[in-house]
Amino acid sequence: MKMRGLRFMLIGTGLFSLWAATFSQPVAGGLVVVPGSTKKVSQLTGDVDRALKKPTLSQTTRRFGIVGTDLGSSFEHKGNLYFLFGDTLGQPGALDAIGWTSSRDPEKIVLDFHSGRGGRWLPPGVPGIKQAGLEIPSGGISIDGTMFVVFTTDHTEAKPMGRSVLASSTDEGRTFKVLYDLSRDKFINVSFVSREGWLYLYGSGDYRRSSVCLARVKPSDLSDRTHLEYFSGAGDGQPRWSAREADAATLFQHNVVGELSVSYLAPLARYIMLYNSSEPRGIVMRSAPAPTGPWTPGGVLFNAMRDQGDAPFIHVLPQSGRGDTLGDPNRADQSGAAYGPFIMERYTNCSGDRCRLYYTLSTWNPYQVMVMQSEVRSGAGR
Repeated sequence: MKMRGLRFMLIGTGLFSLWAATFSQPVAGGLVVVPGSTKKVSQLTGDVDRALKKPTLSQTTRRFGIVGTDLGSSFEHKGNLYFLFGDTLGQPGALDAIGWTSSRDPEKIVLDFHSGRGGRWLPPGVPGIKQAGLEIPSGGISIDGTMFVVFTTDHTEAKPMGRSVLASSTDEGRTFKVLYDLSRDKFINVSFVSREGWLYLYGSGDYRRSSVCLARVKPSDLSDRTHLEYFSGAGDGQPRWSAREADAATLFQHNVVGELSVSYLAPLARYIMLYNSSEPRGIVMRSAPAPTGPWTPGGVLFNAMRDQGDAPFIHVLPQSGRGDTLGDPNRADQSGAAYGPFIMERYTNCSGDRCRLYYTLSTWNPYQVMVMQSEVRSGAGR
């Protein structure tokens, strides 16, 4: 079973109560989490929702041979919402998977996958790179009918996710053409945001040991790496851009970032960023009025203890006194953990000074992807 032990070990445990008082203070114009609004909507993958002991809508094992998976970064493409899943367990093998849905209702998402012999799912074909453990599709975007996806590769124990490449597909994710090496440094995991004529690339470097950097390019120039510009700081109140990745400046300091997701909430005129964190434990949210910032201090969007994740749908160890039946077979001794928060922009719902976000969340054990919802609102001073 090809599972990422390292992905779990780097999550950490942190103490939520200590950080909650110091890490999530509202700031003028920022966003804050509406208390009590975070909850699980459904289990997206697998055949049986472990918590509810009911069939999932997508029935991914029965229909496509997908027993378990994680991540689920999403983007719009030709009328469907596409999902990029990580190391996927089942037949034809433990490889990555790309699925999609046409559903406009976040509570009724049914996934489809390209399938081959016996109806088993077809992993994306990306020639010239490894796609083993911790080598995954991290972010994607659709431009003029072509799908562009960043894949991580060259994983080693010394350097998890050693390199990222940009690849394109004109057959809806069945096969890809590698366009160029994107990064070996600051843009390994990537989230795309298209806004006001620019395509922004938010990236993290060393896996769960880095902060976030920013690049931009005109969408029509994405296929040519020489057109990328890297945010290198602000001078005289104006952002500076460089042609050199080495000049890329971090947007804030919190060296725990791995998987990340960024979106623009137009009704609130704010950019929002989610990423999983070891300190504080859980999913952190930041916001900013402009792509470059300034980014607010982080607030905890999801914490497994606070938001009824542990034991309700994330496995906890039996010795905790909260034993459950959520764990995967032969993995009762491995705690679950929350990571991979990817906003599904299609389902964002805003009214007044509030927005309801829907996002995917991985739970490690069970090795599945959940659909989550949280509400955020404008903070003090707005």
